[in-house]
Order: sequence, then C-alpha cells, then structure tokens
Amino acid sequence: MRLLALVFVLMSSSVCALQIEGVWQPGAMIVGQAEPGAEVYFKGHRIAVTPQGQFVLGLGRDAHGTVQIKVVQGSQHQLFDYSILKREYDIQRVDGVPQSTVTPAEEALARIREEAASVSKARAHSDLRNDFLDGFIKPLDGPITGVYGSQRIYNGVPKNPHYGLDIARPTGTLVRAPAAGIVKLVHKDMYFSGGTLIIDHGYGISSTFIHLSEVLVEQGAWVEKGANVARVGSSGRATGPHLDWRMNWFKVRLDPALVLKYFPSGRTP
Repeated sequence: MRLLALVFVLMSSSVCALQIEGVWQPGAMIVGQAEPGAEVYFKGHRIAVTPQGQFVLGLGRDAHGTVQIKVVQGSQHQLFDYSILKREYDIQRVDGVPQSTVTPAEEALARIREEAASVSKARAHSDLRNDFLDGFIKPLDGPITGVYGSQRIYNGVPKNPHYGLDIARPTGTLVRAPAAGIVKLVHKDMYFSGGTLIIDHGYGISSTFIHLSEVLVEQGAWVEKGANVARVGSSGRATGPHLDWRMNWFKVRLDPALVLKYFPSGRTP
C-alpha cells in the first residue's frame, strides 16, 4: 500500500495499530487499515470495517481543524489525531442556464424536495462491498470546466458551491463506471441535475453522474469498472453538454480529482 501518512502504535500500554492512506484535506477520501476485528470510530461514531480491518471515510468541503480516529482492539484502545490542511476555492460565474433552475417557481419546490429525498436515500445505505479499494479511473476524458468546491454564481445569483468535477464532451459521449459497484438510482430527468445515475462502490463511497442524456444501466444492476453506464448530455441546470461527476462518503461530498490522484486504478491496497 502506498502510504502518505502512516502511524503504528506498538507501545507497552497498547497493541493498536493503524495505517492511513490519503491526504487530510477538505474533499479527501481516506482509507485506513486496522487489525482484523478492531473497532474504528471517527468523530465519535463507529464506522464499518471489512473483515480484513480496512475502512474508508471522507472529509467535506469545509472540514478544518483536527479530527480524531479511535481504534479499539479487545480491551485496548488508541486515539489518533490528524490536522486538516487548509484549502482555497475559486469563484465560478455560470451564465446562460435556464432561469427557472436558478429561482424555481413555487410549484416546482415539491418536486425538488422529492428528488432530493430520493438521492439522499440512495446514498444513505451502502453495500458492504470493497470495490472502492481497487482504485478509480476517469469516467471519460475531456477538458475540465468545473472543479470541486468552487462558489457558483448562476446568472448573477450566488448559489451553493459546486461539488463535482465537470468534464466537457459532446452530447452522447459514453460515460464509464470509474469503479465497480451497484446501481442505486436511475432518474431520467431531475429538476436540477437532469438525467441522474448513482453507483455505490461500497462502505458509503458512491459516484453520482448528472446532466446525462441517457442512462444505459438499470437500478439494482452490478457494473464493472470501465463499463459504459451512460451518455453525456446537457439536461437540468446546464449551459452545454458535459459530465458532472460527484463522489460521496454517505452525505459527505468528496472531490473526485483527489480520489483520482491518490487512489488511481491499479493501486495495491
């Protein structure tokens, strides 16, 4: 395993051990290795661990300060503190999107809430699969037109930050699965995101693809890494054809660019 942060604690008063892979910065995915059978707690909450002692967690856009991991092995326990690096974000102005998607009409709000609830449900329960450990590939190649964390101003109106990686390609361009997983949601036309697809890579890690012109897989299907799963479009709140690829650890929004950098396909877990 290629380790960027490695901590072994083998003291007379403790037998806990912990390996950490990744960089502690906002938007990062962190993969850990504890002893098989150990319990792992992050920010006071117990998180799922594979039978081999592996686990994954994520840091949101605004993560800061110090976070703590607690490892419990039998009657022993050990606390590990990590400082989060600071990160700056750009401001991105996006003009020409449909004004109805900037300031939705009152009658559209019920639809928006219903769609948001379905997305949250798809991300809330993750299979205990370790597909994420095999690393990730780019779902397609093309110019990067939007990055994670940037403050978005649509048609002059400040909105939520952008949480994805935008890749510009013509409508109909095939989109590949960046890692294997289970299809958790397929929707042809959501109000903001248009054609939407969510793939669960296990233990809370998921990929979301939006603004699609077509989804090529069915909900509940298992897809392998590199399989064609959708086509680029410009549906929803978009000014032109592109793929908006987002990643999550449950509700925590991750930066796909960081995942590609530190957990590329072909890595040795």
